[in-house]
Amino acid sequence: MSGPKKMRVDLALIAAMVAPGSRVLDIGCSEGTLIEHLFREKKCDARGLEIDMQTVTRAIGHGVPVMQGDADADLAAYPDGAFDYVILSRTLQAVEKPREVLAQMLRISTHAIVSFPNFGHWTLRLQLLLTGRMPMTANWSRMWYETPNIHPCTIRDFFALCDKDGYIVEEWLAADEEGARTPWRRSRALANLFGEQALFLLRKA
Repeated sequence: MSGPKKMRVDLALIAAMVAPGSRVLDIGCSEGTLIEHLFREKKCDARGLEIDMQTVTRAIGHGVPVMQGDADADLAAYPDGAFDYVILSRTLQAVEKPREVLAQMLRISTHAIVSFPNFGHWTLRLQLLLTGRMPMTANWSRMWYETPNIHPCTIRDFFALCDKDGYIVEEWLAADEEGARTPWRRSRALANLFGEQALFLLRKA
């Protein structure tokens, strides 16, 4: 593998949730920065699934075990319990069937780790209120007709989905883009208002 790369804030927070020596699948892994980190720092058996073939080719060229695949279609091919963790970082809002993808993640693994930009953040609400147009931020940086984000959600939305489908939230946090955790860890409403991004560690009941 190539040399260490600087990780995004949410990837560093995700890495802290993964136990050393685990079997890990990273969905939407891009060029495999998190996979490299987990391999080096935690001795994990980590691999990735990425939809963009050019990105897959670059990852393989750097010695990172990444396969081309689509979370909506290809998770069904994995056997039950194949992994300890399946990770979906900033990709949930871009898949066609997020509920089904989560179900598959928790079929093939003991834990699912999910991160996503929080559409309930106060700046997005304010932009929508004042302009009447889809908001733009660092996380939501494309026009509505160009964005891959087809299922934006809020922290409260995600908690509601977990309750509906019977997933246990073992750990969760909201963070700003620089990685500082919000001080509202025990208040879902405040985290939903002030957290720019959210991370969840899930398991089945």
